[in-house]
Amino acid sequence: MKFKSLFTSSIALGAALAAAAGTIDINVHPDQATDTVSRMIYGQFAEHLGACVYEGIWVGEDSPIPNTKGYRNDALEALRDLKVPVLRWPGGCFADDYHWRDGIGDPKNRPTLINNNWGGTVEDNSFGTHEFFDLCELAGIEPYLSVNIGSGTVQEAAQWVEYVTAPNGPLARERAANGRTEPWKLKFIGIGNESWGCGGNMRPEYYADNYRRYSTYMRNQPENKLYRIASGASDYDYNWTKVLMERVGRGRMDGLSLHYYTVDDWKTKGSATQFDETDYYATIGKALEIDTVLNKHIAIMDKYDPKKKVGLLVDEWGTWFDEEPGSTPGHLLQQNTMRDAMVAALTLNIFHNHADRVRMTNIAQLANVLQTMWYTKGDKFFKSPTYYVFRMYRPHQDAVNIPLDFNCEIFKDKKGRPYPELGATATKAADGSITVSLTNPMLKEGHKVNINIDGLKGLKVADAEILTAKDMHAMNTFENPENVKPVPFKGAKVKGNTLTLDIPALSIVSVTLK
Repeated sequence: MKFKSLFTSSIALGAALAAAAGTIDINVHPDQATDTVSRMIYGQFAEHLGACVYEGIWVGEDSPIPNTKGYRNDALEALRDLKVPVLRWPGGCFADDYHWRDGIGDPKNRPTLINNNWGGTVEDNSFGTHEFFDLCELAGIEPYLSVNIGSGTVQEAAQWVEYVTAPNGPLARERAANGRTEPWKLKFIGIGNESWGCGGNMRPEYYADNYRRYSTYMRNQPENKLYRIASGASDYDYNWTKVLMERVGRGRMDGLSLHYYTVDDWKTKGSATQFDETDYYATIGKALEIDTVLNKHIAIMDKYDPKKKVGLLVDEWGTWFDEEPGSTPGHLLQQNTMRDAMVAALTLNIFHNHADRVRMTNIAQLANVLQTMWYTKGDKFFKSPTYYVFRMYRPHQDAVNIPLDFNCEIFKDKKGRPYPELGATATKAADGSITVSLTNPMLKEGHKVNINIDGLKGLKVADAEILTAKDMHAMNTFENPENVKPVPFKGAKVKGNTLTLDIPALSIVSVTLK
């Protein structure tokens, strides 16, 4: 079966073709590369949920945990190491219960609230607007602000944007009185979150009118132009996308969001750590189905916006399993195994292939929640296998996606969804280097891979890493924080125009040629 990159269109369900003699040949075509993989595709998401913000990022300046201005030093180092390009905040469902004035001024005088969405936790508002924007400046991250249209007002939302971005006026003076004279830079503004559900249970027609109203008052400043993002569909709700494109369309919105979680049954999502091979491959099949979902949403968008002016932003995605036994209900703590790493790599490959329309994605979530980057407990800290996938994929940020094609065997999971024995992506950076990343989701079969790169002339292996484990349940823990981490990969050889690799089962390999 032939692929242009990985699943650039819907996956054919015909007979599988096995590569001869167990070897997979991949043809890479740098001269056909046109679409840039925006670094924003590597975005993160931090909601006021469980220990994501509080403890996962913010501990306060008085904490005995090593910190800089209240932010964990280990978290800051991890953010910079990943080159996180954009951070979405404060939600999520929490966003449409959040009133920004509760989170400004002297922290000692800020009111508390009950987080009714996530476990009834008492929110003390010590992490608010100043803390978020200061974090983004400190770590070199673009802020993505999600405003409250579910329980808030147009005036409240408009004044928040003005408070953040205005160079002068009464709200700018109030900001200065709270310690910030210069306005912050704010590009990305989300108008509501999951407005079809926790953000107001709206019909798409009603939300479209609400969006038009709110977006009118999200005003640019002389030195700050907003990128307005509409609350888009969940998974397979193609009608939501159709209505938004019809009733709002390009010109009023710059981006349209989409949420997709790797979940088959929302009542019984399954264990993050206790699963068998059938469950493993079902997770892979469900994750890869995002390609079909993207194709269908993009086809609708193309009908109304053939020049692709409106970006598609998958601003929530990732695995979602049952909460860890003994953890606080509603805090969505789940462990992270090699299975999660596979989902991350295969999904990022797909985003690369839709770079002409997909302008940003935000995995859920940054710390201690769902498919997280890291875990904390007091002063303890460890990184997840998913974190390392994002680190290995850093060279793809703002590089040009290179078309590739190959034959490989296709299998089906228990629900009949196809998954290939190999995933692959390739990009070319501004300095001429080429990075090829391969994902072998098979639990028992390794592959010999020959990658034929047109015009490879003189390129040599500059960097090569592998993330692998013998067990699909392998994970990191506070007791064993480096059980799963990348190591140098010695099995990449270049001869002429061909890069040859022997990659083991259950592995992710990334090679940069310069």
